[in-house]
Amino acid sequence: MTESVSGSALRLPRARVVPLSPAPASYAAAVERYLTGAGIAKSSARIYRISLTTWGWMLAGEPAPTGPARRGAKPPDFPVAAIDDPALPEVLAELAAARADEMDADTVNRELSIARKAIGWWQRQGWIEGDPTIGIKRRPAPPDRTKALAENQIAALWRLDVALREKTQWKMLYESAARADEVLCLNVEDLYPQDKRGKITAKGGATEWIHWQSGTAQLLPRLIARRTRGPLFLTDRKAPAGTPTLDVCPETGRARLSYRRAEEIFEENTRLLANPLASPEDIEDLDGWTLHRLRHSALTHDAEDGTSTPMLLARSRHASVRSLERYARPSVDSVARHVAERDPTAHRRT
Repeated sequence: MTESVSGSALRLPRARVVPLSPAPASYAAAVERYLTGAGIAKSSARIYRISLTTWGWMLAGEPAPTGPARRGAKPPDFPVAAIDDPALPEVLAELAAARADEMDADTVNRELSIARKAIGWWQRQGWIEGDPTIGIKRRPAPPDRTKALAENQIAALWRLDVALREKTQWKMLYESAARADEVLCLNVEDLYPQDKRGKITAKGGATEWIHWQSGTAQLLPRLIARRTRGPLFLTDRKAPAGTPTLDVCPETGRARLSYRRAEEIFEENTRLLANPLASPEDIEDLDGWTLHRLRHSALTHDAEDGTSTPMLLARSRHASVRSLERYARPSVDSVARHVAERDPTAHRRT
């Protein structure tokens, strides 16, 4: 920083970063270089790749597909250097605003955060200079006080007529209070069925344990069958060519179930549970539950049952006690019982 004649500050132009390595030929290649070079945990890489693929359309100046059109859509091919196009920030702001109007604030903010992390890493490599997202603001996300499912809703979930894969996956998510991406990254060789636990790769890349209960323990042997290695949760079809070896079962040739597909299946199967008064003709246009609500519900129910703070920290694998505040709020069942127990008319009637 220097002083001008009038005393006002002058900002010197930023020195160009010398590339640490040759820039990738395409944006898609830059994404893969980021995921491996920045040390993104395997459990998080899937979500990062999906978000950065979505941003790929917008960074190419095109609207990102949403809904069913997003599945299987091929992202545009363009050089990563195109991100420095001086006209891009204005176009990107319009595209991001249009997308934000169609998505929930949490998803929009998460995708923006991931895009900025990748762009910052590419800048440090010297592949690009600017950040076209600089003018895009995070969307306000009012807290959702209904994330914890009621106990009767959890019971109704277990009664759904779904495939063994979904039954096992949902039971494990609720009983272990694990994140969905962590569970979907489990391999058969990561399981210790006799101890009702398994090894997962958590946020930050740490290897940690998750623990489940009898519901999951009873279903796992049927799901695994005689397999001894490879992804635990598989797709119904053979893996397409080019699927990473780590995501292919060496015994069946089927691919690892993706987070996106697992979320779609859960959402589709829970629409009636989430909208019990909806008419059959309207149900296709309504939303079901998200997989994260199983984790949120499990930890909320633990807190209601008097689970200690150290145990909640261990179960949730959060580093801060403050992160537990979202689970310490009593659920709808707990509040309903509290009100019913203090209903004087009901007591007189009894």
